[in-house]
Amino acid sequence: MKKNFTLLFFAFVSLAFSQAGAPATPYYNGFNWTLTGMNLKNALATKITTTHTTNLTYSQVWEALKIVDLDPANSSNVLLVYGWENGSDGDVTNDRSRNKNSNGGAVGDWNREHVFAQSLGNPDLGSSGPGADAQMLRSSDVQRNGTRGNRLFASGSGINSFTVGTNGWYPGNEWKGDVARIVMYMYLRYGSQCLPTYVTIGSTNATDSNMVDLLLQWNSEDPVSQYEDNRNTYLGNASNTYGQGNRNPFIDNPYLATVIWGGPVAENRWPAIFLSAEDFVSVENASIYPNPAINNEVYVSTATELKSIVLYNINGQIIQEIKNPSKVNDAYKVSDLPKGFYLIQLATENASTTKKIIVN
Repeated sequence: MKKNFTLLFFAFVSLAFSQAGAPATPYYNGFNWTLTGMNLKNALATKITTTHTTNLTYSQVWEALKIVDLDPANSSNVLLVYGWENGSDGDVTNDRSRNKNSNGGAVGDWNREHVFAQSLGNPDLGSSGPGADAQMLRSSDVQRNGTRGNRLFASGSGINSFTVGTNGWYPGNEWKGDVARIVMYMYLRYGSQCLPTYVTIGSTNATDSNMVDLLLQWNSEDPVSQYEDNRNTYLGNASNTYGQGNRNPFIDNPYLATVIWGGPVAENRWPAIFLSAEDFVSVENASIYPNPAINNEVYVSTATELKSIVLYNINGQIIQEIKNPSKVNDAYKVSDLPKGFYLIQLATENASTTKKIIVN
């Protein structure tokens, strides 16, 4: 059973840690992943604000988008937000991809779309600071950008982007998750200037009245693409010519939105951190105490005889392994634990359970 667990665990870890956008170590080194709800929101807000060390000018964004918006299938082109096809219908305004050097203000050009519309910020986002944040700006067909204008994001379906009623805008199935994660980022990065309710139509969240449930739905329904990962990785590296130094944590892991606001369960790209109990067969009535640990040790209580106790760090490395452990006063003792956040795997002959522990 332990072998099966280990293979499954490392398959999860390999998937999560091989993705360009997650977990972005050392960016998140030392971050407290035990936080939930608004405490997690506030901690992430601090993280992405303090690491935003380079503020691009509005003119620099042109060149930044020629790098971060490259079409993964054609490096001569940029992808155009809200687009869904490439000229087969004779309408260039709905193009999905276009030559990266065709930027400007004419028909057939692409320009800088403020996903969080400038005029909807309070105050207006302007053309510097939040208005020039490349995590929010996207390449877009000039005319389609103009059609969207400052319409609010609204519920819809299908590959097309289109107006909804008189003041709504559906971004299209491919882009709705991108939009949601951008609006969430802007909310954390710029606070009350960029509330999700300013740009989205829909019911507000029970945990946070500034969040709109539609964005949580979109974040869940449209997983992160390689394109989003590429942007996040480049912009998160301040050593890059147009790198800002900060990342969009909801691209790194959409599940962070679920941990903060609840709603539909989004893709969890870090199962080594946010491990679900149903991933493993349970060891009956197993408990660990005290948790957080005291004096660098914990006790494991279970009526079932354990064959092994294995402690993993969040990188999937084995920190300690105890084979055929012995009980002390009806409990198994695990001592000499280094400070940190860990997963502890308890295995019997035919079952296993994985639990989280904290060592302060």
